[in-house]
Amino acid sequence: MSQAMSPRPFRLLLSLITGLALALGTPVAASAAAAPDTTVTWSVKPADTAQGRDRPNYAYDLAPGGTVGDALYVANRSAEPITLQVYAADGFLTEDGALDILAGGSASTDLGSWVSIETTELTLDSGADAEVPFTVAVPSDTPPGDYAAGIVASMSVTSDTGTVTERRLGSRMHLRVLGDLAPALTVDGVSVDYHGTANPLEAGSATVRYTLTNAGNARLDPDVDVALSGPLGWARVTAADDAPELLPGSSLERTVEVAGVAPLGLLAAEVTATSQVVTRTLAGTEPSTFDPLVSQATAATAAMPWTAMAILAVLALIVVWRIVAARRRKAAHAREIASAVAAATAQAGGTSALVAAGAVESPSAPGLDDPSTRSARRAP
Repeated sequence: MSQAMSPRPFRLLLSLITGLALALGTPVAASAAAAPDTTVTWSVKPADTAQGRDRPNYAYDLAPGGTVGDALYVANRSAEPITLQVYAADGFLTEDGALDILAGGSASTDLGSWVSIETTELTLDSGADAEVPFTVAVPSDTPPGDYAAGIVASMSVTSDTGTVTERRLGSRMHLRVLGDLAPALTVDGVSVDYHGTANPLEAGSATVRYTLTNAGNARLDPDVDVALSGPLGWARVTAADDAPELLPGSSLERTVEVAGVAPLGLLAAEVTATSQVVTRTLAGTEPSTFDPLVSQATAATAAMPWTAMAILAVLALIVVWRIVAARRRKAAHAREIASAVAAATAQAGGTSALVAAGAVESPSAPGLDDPSTRSARRAP
């Protein structure tokens, strides 16, 4: 039989729950009110100019001695005013193939040094934006080919420990100096390592390493295929490596993991790189065409089924041990037989000697045929 809760305990319980909710909610609201947004953020992109609109980056084609004007768009997304440094610097490829630029204060020698920025220090109020004009001037003695750089807006931040960190955002810049292009691509330094499994009936994997080098003066976009096979091309497996774009003169060390590799004793690796020259079509001009560049390199290594070989070795040891044990038992049995025969022969030889000795001594022993014995018998 149930009883209804009286109004007073119910009101008391409700007041306790409400008080607890208020007690928990009050510090959170106070904390949120006391913690203003101090995050410093800004954004950059190529400005909409005569060189293009809604561009992902800057790209120019200029003859030696040529110039072009453009601008960088910068917006302050912070709640407070910010001051940014604006500069350009030479580009390079990182170890993973990403395009980066030299840090602020490092001297540029190519495209980064050909950019003149109108305003190198920019102060923006909260929510404000601005365009920073700049000019690219190619020296008249510049060799033809592709060059890379970046233009950034940066801020130096000092931590509590005194460490200064440069935060920067920017847009990449690609320039092709017109003239004869000589694209070239090489693959070298190929090595392959086989990794077997504990299951002797299961295929293993292999790690293929190689170095890809842009030895020409044009930007390249390579596609790389890796093929692994046993003797005479047996059990061939392939894998593709999505290699990044290569700047002229740059090299990248790449690693490719290939599964399903059969352990056939000898494993051959073949790396084939096929590349196109990166081009862009200018208004009113025909796109440049280049024959694909193909480079190939090989390497080989042992791919032994170690688990299966270990099992076979154990079985072989067992067979050898059984054969040796059987031979030892046979030899021991033969020795026992030889010992028994020798003992029997020795015993038989002793008996013959005794018999022979008795035959020699019997004529001198008194007997029935002795005349003295006969005379003695005749006597009364």
